[in-house]
Amino acid sequence: MADIKLKDLRYLVAIADTGHFGKAAARCFVSQPTLSAQLKKLEDYLGVQLIERQPRRALLTAAGVEIVARARRILDASDEVVEIARSHKDPLAGRLRVALLPTIGPYLLPIVAPKLRKALPRLELMLYEHQTAPMLEKIRGGDIDLGILALPIEADGFSSRELYDEEFVVAASASQPIAAKKIIKVEDLEGLTLLLLDEGHCLRDQALDICSHINTLEKQDFRATSIETLRQMVAAGTGVTLLPELATRGSYAQPRGLVLRPFAKPAPTRQIGAIWRKSHPRLAAIEAVCKVVTENVA
Repeated sequence: MADIKLKDLRYLVAIADTGHFGKAAARCFVSQPTLSAQLKKLEDYLGVQLIERQPRRALLTAAGVEIVARARRILDASDEVVEIARSHKDPLAGRLRVALLPTIGPYLLPIVAPKLRKALPRLELMLYEHQTAPMLEKIRGGDIDLGILALPIEADGFSSRELYDEEFVVAASASQPIAAKKIIKVEDLEGLTLLLLDEGHCLRDQALDICSHINTLEKQDFRATSIETLRQMVAAGTGVTLLPELATRGSYAQPRGLVLRPFAKPAPTRQIGAIWRKSHPRLAAIEAVCKVVTENVA
């Protein structure tokens, strides 16, 4: 049986991630000589060089790259063993890493965070923001336990559930003729300049899909990186945009000069859901978080 210690694999993965012995040692909370010596012992045991040591950086050899890929899977599995044991002791305690889309997090969390603290006081939520593609990659890699994003998602190895449906509203400058309408039909956006988020944001794709059967003009010299930028540019009279309903609540939802109008029923919506690895050991905690979100948004 191979006598390889998990801590040595963690040291090797830290080298892969940082490319530097000092940074890897700090990340693993050990001294640099200790980390370096342990990795040399690992190389001696395996009989192959894993790291190319240079004055200011450390590179993986070809063998090192292959072994790091497997080391990550071994470490993920060992973490799952610990989480399984912890969940059996107290399924609703411990740390849960939750990622949300940037177009969801700032507007959902003020509503549900206090409810989550009250309903699940022993659960420590670590919150992150990621766009869809990097979020899925981090969930798959074990860096994130639960993702809250727009459905549907086509990805193998994941489980998902619906949380809530969210209507879109039209945001326009008070000086634009469309602001005089109390209720907007999609056809009313015909010929208007549409402001959108940058590539990679699913909200951009959703807005384009809603307007796909009419002739709108996307402003080509402007791509926002946040809903807040969109909101301010619309208020300045640059164009119109579509906002998810949760983003229209709160004290900053309607700056001076901005008008919000609902769509005629049935309004276009986006479906917000949760996604996690099928093999995740903390299903009770995941389901509990999803239940609180659904109850307090619906």
